[in-house]
This record gives sequence, C-alpha cells and structure tokens, in this order.
Amino acid sequence: MKNYFAGIDIGSISTEVVIVDQGGKIRGYAIELTGAESRKAVERAFTRALAQAKIKREDLLKVVSTGYGRERAQADWKITEITCHGRGVYEIFKNARTIIDIGGQDSKAIRLDETGRVINFQMNDKCAAGTGRFLEVMARALEVEVSEMGELEKKSQKQLQVSSVCTVFAESEIVGLLARGEKREDIIRAVHNSVAEKIYGLASRVGIEPEPALSGGVAKNSGIARALEDKIGMKLLVPEEPQIMGAYGAALIAREKSQGKEGA
Repeated sequence: MKNYFAGIDIGSISTEVVIVDQGGKIRGYAIELTGAESRKAVERAFTRALAQAKIKREDLLKVVSTGYGRERAQADWKITEITCHGRGVYEIFKNARTIIDIGGQDSKAIRLDETGRVINFQMNDKCAAGTGRFLEVMARALEVEVSEMGELEKKSQKQLQVSSVCTVFAESEIVGLLARGEKREDIIRAVHNSVAEKIYGLASRVGIEPEPALSGGVAKNSGIARALEDKIGMKLLVPEEPQIMGAYGAALIAREKSQGKEGA
C-alpha cells in the first residue's frame, strides 16, 4: 500500500533522501556524496533510505526533488531548496523565523512568517567564503579533517584573525600564521569567526529574529555554531541531523501536495 513519501535533495557536495509516512514522521534517510554522477548518488541514497524504512520503492506515493540537481531526478514535483529548507526546519522548530543554511558551495538566509512560509531570502552562491568548501580548503591547509575542526577549536586560548574573505587569500593567510608558529586550534577559531562574519552579513539582510535556526552539513561543526552565536548574540536552534532538512522539507511537501493542501 502506498503510504510513504520521499524527498530528494541533490546538492553539489552531497545528496540526501528522506522518507516520511502519512503522519510526516521520518521513517528512513540517507546521505551520499554526489560525485560526478548525481543519478547514481540518488540511487545509492534511495536504496539505503528504503532499507532503513523497511519498505519498497513501490510503497512511495509521491516524490519531490530539490537542490541544484533537482531537474535530473525522477520526481512528481521539483521545488526550490529555499522552500524545502524552510519547510523542513519549520516542522521541527515552529518558533524559527530566521534560518541560516550553510551548504557545501552556497549559504542561505531565509525568513519565515508565523505559518512557516518563506517571505524573504538571501543567497551566497557566487563565492566560496562562508560555505563548506571554504572550510575544506582551510582544513587542508591546516592538515586536519573538517570533522575535527569543532573539537580542536575548544583548545584555543588565543584570538587570531583571518581577515580575507577570498578563499585563495585566506589560505595564504593560514600558511603565514602556521609559519609564524601559531597553534592550529587558534587558527581554526579565527577561520570559524571569519565564516560567521560572512554569514552574519547575509542573515542581517533578511533580518535575524529570535529564535534563529542553523541547518546544513556545516551546522555539525560546533565551532561554526559557537562563532555565529557570538556574532548574532542569540542561541541557535540546531536540528539533530541538520544536513537532511532540505530533503525532509521536500518529503513533507510531497505528502501535503498528495493530500491537496493549498500552497504546498
């Protein structure tokens, strides 16, 4: 019996699939690297998500795709990532009015009204600064894993500054700081502060209201969350799995459209 709905979010770095039931509860999800062939990434993610949900593909009633690669996915509807990220985060945090989403190659600031509808947004998709790609380049220069940066920052005892917002120049700054003998954890803290500065400017253009939420794969980095909270002056709401919010919103929209809900 077709009682399930799927959302596919095809990003430049990763692809997520989320499966929800008739009540909107997540039954399965998967995250895969997009790579050069997004269709294969979608199939891998679908296989894992279906297995986790313990259902078959034919049990899906409707599918919505989102993300930059949404046109290449087999789906009943193709919806912008702004709408889907807003829907996903709002489902978890009903008080969220400002959403900051930091992805692999872009970052977004989204404003919602009290019903969860998007009323304004800003995107940074022309420059790597303030994105996951920026952090990857900095991590490589520091010879650490991106996943380690949040924990390493906690050892920092010195305030440093990475002033350049250009990825190439920022990398050169880091090389210079290392040559000067500065500690990695202090440089990482400075990198996180640099990203937060860029994101704060983006979010300020849509207006930052209590209670702001943080989503996207970069939200898993505790150092980024700390830097943003320091800059904004507010505690951030972070979903348990922030990387799947776009796909989750897409799955919820598939469910709502199948039920004929107006505006879904």
